[in-house]
Amino acid sequence: MYHSWLDHWDERRARRGEEGKKTTDFILDADRAFPGAGKIASIEEFCVLADQAVADPAFFDEPSESDQRFDRKDGWLRFPSDIATDIAANNVVWAKITESGSFDRAMVIFHHWNAGARNRQIASFFSRRGITVVEIAMPYHFERSRPGSAYADYMLSPNLGRTVQSMRQGVLDGRKLIRWLKSEGYREISVLGMSLGSWVAGLIAARDAAVSKASLYLTAGSLADMVWTGRATRSIRDSLEAEIELTDLRRAWAPLNLENYAHSLARPDLDLHVVLAKRDKVVLPELSARFMQRLKDAGARPTVLELNCGHYSLAMPPYILLAGLSLNRFLSRAHNSALGWRRKR
Repeated sequence: MYHSWLDHWDERRARRGEEGKKTTDFILDADRAFPGAGKIASIEEFCVLADQAVADPAFFDEPSESDQRFDRKDGWLRFPSDIATDIAANNVVWAKITESGSFDRAMVIFHHWNAGARNRQIASFFSRRGITVVEIAMPYHFERSRPGSAYADYMLSPNLGRTVQSMRQGVLDGRKLIRWLKSEGYREISVLGMSLGSWVAGLIAARDAAVSKASLYLTAGSLADMVWTGRATRSIRDSLEAEIELTDLRRAWAPLNLENYAHSLARPDLDLHVVLAKRDKVVLPELSARFMQRLKDAGARPTVLELNCGHYSLAMPPYILLAGLSLNRFLSRAHNSALGWRRKR
């Protein structure tokens, strides 16, 4: 009975999230995703460039010329993004810093898609436990929002190229922030990603050796499959499915598929923590299970907590409390490499 009510609550929450959303045009926009690509006219050409990006270890690296101006004031950090877009506000990255009084540990939080508020309670909880918490605004969210838009519809959309660009921008912004934290003296850096934020956090953890712990909430591997099957992205699928097959969408967004970086996520000096919802209709459990299996096949041993709730109801007690306690234990645990433990390859 309770879980039936919970399912209905999640559905009502999903419907509220749909209000005002409209289908938009399918666009390749390859030059946004792959700078210098020029005019690409076919899905196949786009997919070839995506294949090359997956094989390119520098695709998510900082450009050779990076503006290193950081402005810190009154608990906020601002710095220029290394990707310039046509929305001026989006080109300045904002992050809220909740200090712990210690330089031992810092955690960077990547929020969910269309987040309406930062995670004040999480920041307060962990800062009191000696972890400085930095809440970054992902592209087109909060201070970086597109004027006149109620949603972050430029970060995830039927525009294939803009979606790749936005996710890549989120990764580069996060890595730039992490470099700043290291330069400030923080010794252990963790990342926490929630839903869409877990894809950004996961890509950073896979590529950046400065990250020693990664916690991924409500995650999976294939962003294409999540969008195609998820309850929160029906309007995007409606725009996509008349123009592209799922098999091609998987190739087009392959640079964003965490399964393609499973071996990097299984590196010995990275600890993984995952929180999943068994009743999730946004990130389907079978997609999460496939990603977990890919990680284990690569040699990773993630700490996995599965809760009998939905995507949105994870934010309700007792589920959010259980997730928070699990995260606290994970972050408090001695690093595996410090104990001399190594994953089997």
